[in-house]
Amino acid sequence: MSGRLRLTFMIIMTIALSFGFMHHFIQGYNFERLHIFLFNLCTGGTIILYFTMDKGRMTKRLYLFLTLSFVYAFLAFFEYYAAAIAVSLVLFFIVESVRNMKFDFFPKDFFTRKVTTAQKFHHASLLCLSTGLLISIIAIINQEYYIFIQSEKLTLNTFFLGFSFPVSLISLSVMFTTMHKAGSNFYRNLKVICFWTITMGVIIFFAFILFEAIYLELVISLILFFAVSCVLFLYIKLGIKEQQKAYLTSGIIFLLMTSISGVAYILIYASGYTDPFYKDLTMLYHRTLALYGWNISGLAVICRFRDFPIMLHSGPAIFLHWLIVGVLAPFSVFNPYAALFTIAIYMLFLYAVFFSRGNYKVKDF
Repeated sequence: MSGRLRLTFMIIMTIALSFGFMHHFIQGYNFERLHIFLFNLCTGGTIILYFTMDKGRMTKRLYLFLTLSFVYAFLAFFEYYAAAIAVSLVLFFIVESVRNMKFDFFPKDFFTRKVTTAQKFHHASLLCLSTGLLISIIAIINQEYYIFIQSEKLTLNTFFLGFSFPVSLISLSVMFTTMHKAGSNFYRNLKVICFWTITMGVIIFFAFILFEAIYLELVISLILFFAVSCVLFLYIKLGIKEQQKAYLTSGIIFLLMTSISGVAYILIYASGYTDPFYKDLTMLYHRTLALYGWNISGLAVICRFRDFPIMLHSGPAIFLHWLIVGVLAPFSVFNPYAALFTIAIYMLFLYAVFFSRGNYKVKDF
């Protein structure tokens, strides 16, 4: 990946974080959508397509996706929903055209042992991205034009958060790519079980959210927690001992903490606890861990995969990452001065990850 493109992604990621704190400086607007879209759809979506096309450069199709994803983000933010629907359809066809270059239209590779788990997660990421764009259209129509599903949880912001799932799936694809081939049926079966549990579990969990089945949400969230724990176990056992293993191990621990915070939030909600502070704080950590912890780990490794090992000591970089996600970013939501400091530290972290130099090439994907 060229230095110019890495700089572009670094700038977009920094702007995305900045919108998460923009309420300190501009009142009367909810910047949450821009915060989510710029990271998950603009950056994450483009990186997913870039990785899939594997041309080593941006193509016209990728530039079009990146540009239109920005347009879509701001149309949704300013609530120009009719135009957002039109742009979403174009984005859907772009994603599907890229998916059909790499995989079959029908995801039959999900059902065969001949295809690696990494490839399955990769295909699932693309399918989830295109499906998410279609579902967002349905959500807009349901909320703004014609209500055909009645649910307090069926809001645009709920659906828009789902754009983080394709990024999570592509990060899992990268993680399974950097594992040794399973030497026993136990490990092979565990990989397949992890794939189906995570992909179907999130879909079922989302359905339970819409129908407000709180105890079923708790059951599925616990199952997802154990599935993520199994992924960590597999990576410790089978992960190739290269520098990116440290980044991805840190990333999967972020995902594990995301699962724990999700379970905690459901328990607080189910208990009927009325103080909104703890619920909001738990959800804040849940989103931050997922968005800026786990997802960044995977995207960073994709962007620098051919450069590893990079001239960057993993320990300090990982510590800085945890400091940002665990302390600085959540605190900055409540303090404008901390927000400015956090943005500066975040830029430093991204610069270190994106621009530290490598000294030899590693295998292709």
